[in-house]
Amino acid sequence: MDHDSFVITSVFPVRSHLLYRAFLDSAIHSEFTGSPAQIDDRIGGAFVAWDEYISGTIVDLKANRSIKQRWRTTDFKDDDEDSLVEISLVEEKGRTTLVLKHSNLPAGSGEEYRQGWEDFYLKPLREYLGKRS
Repeated sequence: MDHDSFVITSVFPVRSHLLYRAFLDSAIHSEFTGSPAQIDDRIGGAFVAWDEYISGTIVDLKANRSIKQRWRTTDFKDDDEDSLVEISLVEEKGRTTLVLKHSNLPAGSGEEYRQGWEDFYLKPLREYLGKRS
């Protein structure tokens, strides 16, 4: 079975711990996306976001450096495997390069999910952090 994948690289003018918390702290995540999220921020912890449209579990964490998640939406078919989201954060001189790799997506859905990350996560996160700095 074919799967889609993509990589997005984006630089934020903030320290890595702010981005790390934004993806793992339920209150911050809810605030910057504008939609309730519940995140158990431990390896093996479950999360839901966007009115339970997104759900998954945390596979691995390296504090302020990387997050790895099994991830799916309600658009996935029951027999679709979970996709894999890997976020790496590289901080240099007060700026952080975020690299988001999303793999094992249902065939043909990659572009839609790539645009979703841009529109519903990275753009609002940039705006949220801009208001905070």
